[in-house]
Amino acid sequence: MASELMKHIGDDTFQDTVSKGLVLVDFFAEWCGPCKMQAPILDALASEFKGKVVFAKLDVDQAPKTSNSFQITSVPTVILFKDGKEINRFIGLKDRETMKKSISQFT
Repeated sequence: MASELMKHIGDDTFQDTVSKGLVLVDFFAEWCGPCKMQAPILDALASEFKGKVVFAKLDVDQAPKTSNSFQITSVPTVILFKDGKEINRFIGLKDRETMKKSISQFT
């Protein structure tokens, strides 16, 4: 279950969400086991980077337009955006330290 620090977005809110600052988007699906395992890691990072990075979740089944435009073929896929541009991508389940190290390079 996503924490209150995770903003749920869709096709209609995606562009506005990622357009400014650092935004990490978790492309997930409700039926995805590894996505459920990734969620608490992202929740912890959202708390740690509060005020520095916006954390958002996008359900690929509910937002096909955005998912297709970023060629999401595997979930979980986590993309870090800076001012609307993709700067890093993680495909598959990643541990907290790997993600923290990568995010820290941009904060």
